Amino acid sequence: MDTPPERARVPKSADPASLERLLPAGGYQTSAAEVVRELGLWERGARPPGRPRVLLNMIATADGRATLGGRSGPLGGAADHALFHGLRGAVDAVLVGAATVRAERYGRMIADPAQRAARAARGLAPEPLACIVSGRLALEASVPLLREPEARVVIVTASPASLPDTGAHVEYVRSARAGSLDLAAALIELRERFAVERVLCEGGPHLAGQLLAEGLVDELFLTFSPMLAGGEAASGESPRILAGPELQPPAELELLDVVRGDSALLAHYGVLSRVAADGV
Repeated sequence: MDTPPERARVPKSADPASLERLLPAGGYQTSAAEVVRELGLWERGARPPGRPRVLLNMIATADGRATLGGRSGPLGGAADHALFHGLRGAVDAVLVGAATVRAERYGRMIADPAQRAARAARGLAPEPLACIVSGRLALEASVPLLREPEARVVIVTASPASLPDTGAHVEYVRSARAGSLDLAAALIELRERFAVERVLCEGGPHLAGQLLAEGLVDELFLTFSPMLAGGEAASGESPRILAGPELQPPAELELLDVVRGDSALLAHYGVLSRVAADGV
């Protein structure tokens, strides 16, 4: 992102959500709202071949754990939470796996009226489209997001089934290839049907791994939480931000920005183009 020249260094803020820019041209206090503004995500279009630009936002402890007790929420502090909501304010859709929706008890995408008004001022819908990925439609209707009358929800699935009426406005993107969910085709359909140009994926690790394996991630926002968790992952739980088969070849990253929130580091990477071993 472009950094204003000659910005003065200022004392560390007492605000726990305040950020200090480290790269590029670091050494001054900023905020999540300013970081997102400088990124200008709402002004950046989709990438070829006709799919939305995909941003992945994840968090991990210093020793690599992506969850504590099955949830990522306890890893984040005030600065990470501010950037989490700031990124939601700049995209057309939020993409998240059904297991994460259940574990984190997802609710309305943007509850603050002021944040919804800020989105409208940028020419965006008041709230991003909530896109839940569930290949087999393994999703309980009790999730708060699905009971929210103001929510706009799209279920991305390979299943022909539908959920019972839940309260939210729910539509479906049904995309299958050889009996499995076709994420690339689903992203293209989200752009064509719902005018989605920018997607923020919030995990979990299985969805993040699948998107990267298929070359569908353009940028990564990764918070390094100042914690050491140790331990082994519980059965079925990934200890890292990616789950699934090893990426062949690994995805290469380009460091674009780094900010610090207290003792947490929030890094922004570009994901370099890659060709998987199977030609994806």
